[in-house]
Amino acid sequence: MKLLIVDDEVIIRQGLSTVIKWEENGFTLLIPAASAEEALMRIPLEQPDIILTDIRMTGKTGLDLAREVKADFPNTEIVILSGYEEFTYAQQAIREGISDYLLKTSRPGDIMSAAMRARDRMKEKRTAGEHQTAFGAKLLERMLAGDSLITDQDVTEILSYYPELRLASPSESLHLVLVTSNSSLPAKPAAGSEIEAAGIQLRESMASVMMDWSGGWLFIYRMEQAYSMIKIASALERAKLVLTRPLYAAAGQAVASVKQLRTALRSAEHAVSFRFLAGDSSSLISYEDIMKRKGMRTVCSQEEEQALTAVLRARDASKLTVWIEVVLKTVKQDPESTPASMKAYLHSYLVAGFRWLERAAASVGQSAVALPQLEGLDLNLLAAKPGEVMCDILSAIMNQYEHLSGDRNSAITKTIAYIGENLNRSLTLTQVASYVHMNPNYFSELFKRETGKNYLEFVTEARIEWAIKELRETPAKVSEIAKRVGYEDMKHFTRLFKRYTGETPSFFRERKPDAEKTSS
Repeated sequence: MKLLIVDDEVIIRQGLSTVIKWEENGFTLLIPAASAEEALMRIPLEQPDIILTDIRMTGKTGLDLAREVKADFPNTEIVILSGYEEFTYAQQAIREGISDYLLKTSRPGDIMSAAMRARDRMKEKRTAGEHQTAFGAKLLERMLAGDSLITDQDVTEILSYYPELRLASPSESLHLVLVTSNSSLPAKPAAGSEIEAAGIQLRESMASVMMDWSGGWLFIYRMEQAYSMIKIASALERAKLVLTRPLYAAAGQAVASVKQLRTALRSAEHAVSFRFLAGDSSSLISYEDIMKRKGMRTVCSQEEEQALTAVLRARDASKLTVWIEVVLKTVKQDPESTPASMKAYLHSYLVAGFRWLERAAASVGQSAVALPQLEGLDLNLLAAKPGEVMCDILSAIMNQYEHLSGDRNSAITKTIAYIGENLNRSLTLTQVASYVHMNPNYFSELFKRETGKNYLEFVTEARIEWAIKELRETPAKVSEIAKRVGYEDMKHFTRLFKRYTGETPSFFRERKPDAEKTSS
């Protein structure tokens, strides 16, 4: 229980703070206030459960303080500690809803007893009010989630459950904040857990209405606009001290009445969607900071698409990871980027990558296998976890391309075997490309890339090697050997043989045995 002492005499404030053992009896003693005015400024922020106040003070009296506190925080227990034993004061104190009236000459034990009676009444109120609070929360939740017109009667009913949402002055406004984490914040955390401690810290620091909302926590509080973001940041820092997981807060648009809280909620939800764009180090996002963003370009350029296909063609997972990091960093640095434009931009990369895969597959007479990750892609997931989604889909594209590359290598192996078996026949590039189901132009490029020789050079060399073997090992005529290795034109065969060996077939046959004997 939080207890606030209010007295304009410093000696009384110090005496009550030090002589009575508040902490030993379960009270949290707040820093004493030197006037009713100071107390009224601090109460909305600190929300004491019990107020121990003098009556006569410079400025507003303790009775004035009690009247204003009861109007906004009717459950607060107020104990008067006065130097005046006048019956009229006691009567007025009763009218203002004051719990106890004690004299300053009372013994410390009597003051503690009064505080403990007030504490017991607070506990009873909280127990009795649990059902009412639950009903009020349901009512507020329906109002925020619905789309029907919010009536004055709705507002009156909400304020009956949440009087702390009643604005005290024209300079105040209502603020709505959504707090989320990298995993859901439980609606009813285990007692004594760090999650419960963080929730209590936030609620007490922000002095607000707290609700569970879409896997996170929703806070509504009243305050002057100038101090709102400072308050949220301070509350987050306190909560982080007791929590090992990160917390993110999204502040909605400040509004002037309970009727406009739905607008505040929608703007806070919009701010939440900027969590990735705000960066990992940012734990506080304000709707005011992102509301004017117009959106980045939504389609990747031809140069960017070429950079992606170069990475995919390299078939290197580490290069893909680095490329994704660079792209996402560029997106974050764009001052106009929004979740919607980012989703479209990143999706254009994924589509471009798959279209490239389809073209690569078609070039070898195959079809790209459909990607369920891309066809059933949840764009909201792409906005929330772009790195994971991009890596998953582009890795799948890279893996398919790698299989195609394996098929390309097997196609070349198949081609070489086919050439070896058919050297005595016509072997045009178009015929062989058709045999392995490839486009002739693509086959020509692939063959040279995989073997280091163009197709015609490879076939000619294979035929000459076969002719050399025949010349060495058989007595067949040169003209017969030429036909055997696929050349009907003897002059053409002789010319090619001499280009590759430096000798004519006849001279090679005549010289080679002697050369071999000499070398042996």
